[in-house]
Amino acid sequence: MVAELERRYPPAWAEDWDRVGLVLGEPCAPVRRVLCVVDVVPETVAEALAAGVDMIVAHHPLLLRGVSSVAPTTYKGRIVHQLIKADVALYVAHTNADVAAPGVSDALAARFGLTGLRPLHPPAPGSPAHGAGRGIGRIGELPEPMTLAELARHAAAVLPVTAWGVRAAGDPERMVRTLAVSGGSGDAFLADATAAGVDAYLTADLRHHPAGEHLAADGPALLDAAHWATERPWLDDLAALLRATPGVETQVSDLDTDPWTVHAAPPAVDDKEPRP
Repeated sequence: MVAELERRYPPAWAEDWDRVGLVLGEPCAPVRRVLCVVDVVPETVAEALAAGVDMIVAHHPLLLRGVSSVAPTTYKGRIVHQLIKADVALYVAHTNADVAAPGVSDALAARFGLTGLRPLHPPAPGSPAHGAGRGIGRIGELPEPMTLAELARHAAAVLPVTAWGVRAAGDPERMVRTLAVSGGSGDAFLADATAAGVDAYLTADLRHHPAGEHLAADGPALLDAAHWATERPWLDDLAALLRATPGVETQVSDLDTDPWTVHAAPPAVDDKEPRP
């Protein structure tokens, strides 16, 4: 199983700061049932244990930063102990899955029916992931042009449902034909979206000042979705890949691990009433 994952998502493609690959488990242990998750959190671990899986394949690393203890008195330590006691392996494919082709953003682009895909942020020449259409994010053409307001509603309909939903920045009537997408946190690639000349850019975790400055510089319209919702579509592709291994069953976690759980829209404002 590890060999198949590393064939599709070589660890060398990951960013230097990333921590990918086998985290827990014996490399040669048989794997018959796998759970695919975005986040390794107590809820998805409980789901894995209830399903009797042999391995969790996660997108986000559990141990991204160094720790001095995995004692069960700590949040991550409790998870490590649970998995070891249950003999459940843990494997992570993160930025190496982001740049893969197909990878995380290809699955996101498929939700919008984008065609003519190309990377938003290709790897640097000479880097291990360079070439073959790989890179962070995807740019493509929508099946039919739509306004930004229509696209925001469409995005909310085709992406997994979260309390966060989808918000947009820019002229609501702006026509969108070319769309850039990037699963996960994507404001580091605002300049790439501008340079590509797309009409709109959809990602997650957009921040106030970078987004405002981007729009002030006449950059593409922006759509901001929940982080989990932009990466959950990839789990279906991952599960299909692993299911092709003889004797392996795969499950996909639909537990919404986005931390935001309540969204309150403001009351409608009557334009005839004075605003404070």
